[in-house]
Amino acid sequence: MTAWDIRPAEVGGVLQRTATAAEGLSKAGESVQKTLPSAATAAGTISGMVCGPVPSGPVAAALAEFANKWSGDLQYIAKRTAASLNGASEATRHYVEGDLEMAATTQSDALKEPKIDMPGQGGGEGDGKGGGEKK
Repeated sequence: MTAWDIRPAEVGGVLQRTATAAEGLSKAGESVQKTLPSAATAAGTISGMVCGPVPSGPVAAALAEFANKWSGDLQYIAKRTAASLNGASEATRHYVEGDLEMAATTQSDALKEPKIDMPGQGGGEGDGKGGGEKK
């Protein structure tokens, strides 16, 4: 069986740094979502002055296409990152709990009364051979 070699404190440090980086990406994504529409509007058009709503020009159209193309991917990345961080954290927690459970079981087993099986005692029905419990 392959042995595990996980250092929970180090995993916690990596998860914390990764969460901080992910938070920065999230803030950048929110900023893009807020500023992209105004950037598209401010880009103007290649046509002259018009009355009524400002028509969108090629830059605004390109920004809209960019937003439509990448918004789903960016949302996926954010959800995948959160799920990965949570999964790694949970797996590490279970690893630690498993170690504690194994340690408690080992300690409990060590404190149990030992079973001593002397030859000629407790053997099968007076056979004089000892070694074993009655069946």
